[in-house]
Amino acid sequence: MEKKAKIFIVDDEPEFLSALQRALEAESLDVATARTRVEAQERIITKEPDIVILGTLTPGREAGSLHRWMKQNAITKEVPIVVIDAPLEKRLISGWSFDEGAQMDAVEYLTKPIEPRALVPVIHTLLGAVTKRIKVLIVDDHTVVRDGIRALLTLQKDISVIGEAVNGKEAVEKTLQLSPDVILMDIVMPVMNGLEAAKQICKQCPQTKVLMLTQYADEENIVMSEQVGAYGFIPKSAASSQLLNGIRGVNRGERFKRPLAL
Repeated sequence: MEKKAKIFIVDDEPEFLSALQRALEAESLDVATARTRVEAQERIITKEPDIVILGTLTPGREAGSLHRWMKQNAITKEVPIVVIDAPLEKRLISGWSFDEGAQMDAVEYLTKPIEPRALVPVIHTLLGAVTKRIKVLIVDDHTVVRDGIRALLTLQKDISVIGEAVNGKEAVEKTLQLSPDVILMDIVMPVMNGLEAAKQICKQCPQTKVLMLTQYADEENIVMSEQVGAYGFIPKSAASSQLLNGIRGVNRGERFKRPLAL
């Protein structure tokens, strides 16, 4: 099942917020909303949106404050933002000040009043660029390892972590559900090991590339990884740049018959 694109809307006008949410949900988009800066900050990190629509907030400067917070947060700083400012006569109450506007980092800047349906083609155009990011599924039974990899990948503009799994069985299930482009697969895991999971995934989802990631860089694991259809093998001791090169390489269809050199 294809993963829905996620849109996060922040606006303090209930009627506009509801109308925009309905218009985007009619396009099969996953929409979450917030009506205050505090509510947005609490929800936006867990939602991990593909695009944020930042509308009007009262009192004035709240929208600008939220914008600065998003650009400073590692998880949200690369998320495209569409700003919808208040009309000129309401700027002091719920809009952007001149100095805030000068520092604005937004992919689109619009002004109310605006018809919610008019935003639909804008969002689709932006999603065309966002969805080109490499979708990665991280599979490892150690939370510390998953967190470390996620932290690294989150900083990349061309890579998006769409999910995590703690064993091979869950990896197979999430692959069928999320359709990742690349899977970082640990070998030694409970329930089902990474080699068996990779074998099943390569048969059922040939469009997904599996990159084995393990601390056991021995010849047997390397050979078995090749036999089950994995595109490559990277030791966990490899540098961050080598992991990123591996992800980008296998996404292009390149195969690594031996571990990337340290």
